[in-house]
Amino acid sequence: MKALQFSTTGDLAALQYVDVPMPVAGAGEVLVQIKAAGLNPSDVKNVLGRFPYTTLPRIPGRDFAGVVVEGPQALVGQEVWGTGKELGFFADGSHAQYVTLSAKGVARKPTHLSFAQAASLGVPYTTAWDALERSLVTAETRLLVIGSGAVGSAALALAKIRGAQVLAAARRPEQVKALQAQGFNAIQLDNPGDLAAQVNAVYAGGADVIFDTTGFWLPAAVPALANFGRIAIIAAPADGHVQLPALALYRRGGSVVGINSLLYGVEACAAMLEQFGRFFDEGLLPLPEGLFESPLAEGLERYSEVNQGSGEKVVLVP
Repeated sequence: MKALQFSTTGDLAALQYVDVPMPVAGAGEVLVQIKAAGLNPSDVKNVLGRFPYTTLPRIPGRDFAGVVVEGPQALVGQEVWGTGKELGFFADGSHAQYVTLSAKGVARKPTHLSFAQAASLGVPYTTAWDALERSLVTAETRLLVIGSGAVGSAALALAKIRGAQVLAAARRPEQVKALQAQGFNAIQLDNPGDLAAQVNAVYAGGADVIFDTTGFWLPAAVPALANFGRIAIIAAPADGHVQLPALALYRRGGSVVGINSLLYGVEACAAMLEQFGRFFDEGLLPLPEGLFESPLAEGLERYSEVNQGSGEKVVLVP
């Protein structure tokens, strides 16, 4: 079968479009014919050697949607989607024509999502779902989501379903306008020192939960936090270090929750996909738009573009 594969790390030039042997499903596994596979920044970082536990040679790719062609009879012929920490790191991933994984690691694809749409959602939506779950966002939680990227957008949509009070924050005026057009209360980020006043103007006493999807607003988020509030983070500055105003945090009884999608295997991710996937079919979650569908054969070019900061959501199609 055709696949993208790398045998060394450190340079995207190591990624090649090659012929590899067809995978074979073992006991308790499924063989999925890939119809579409999402390309995430973590896939690019994987080839660049940012994950020391990756084993080589390796086919990258975490997110996918496709059809089960081998495995338990109840699953054969079913349209499925999936994601998980194994894929692309210590098991071959989805940037290929076929992939094998645990039969419990696939979820039924929502019928309202195309294969490309489903393949674009795995990492962003499971990350956002985990952030809301672990920071205890429920009905009436006063939530601030910082950042309007894929994870931030997913968090806003999922929090709305939970009945939370939602405030969005973005840097650029056009992003704020877009969020407001979607029906969200939104503020524009500028001076970190102003964030607490901006949030308190909306939530008297601060936000119960602040989800920073950018990695740059943790220090500024602490003064904007309500007593016993939680700050969820998924990113950090390049050097991994940030000055945390610990005195202000503990005086509020606050806590910081680290969100890492690579802590969850395919079976855990499938359970998440099953929980929120039905909301797409019920019309409660927005269907993805503006996807860039690209042939798998052009994957090397797409990897390079994502590495250079392209904001388009790329979906590779075998």
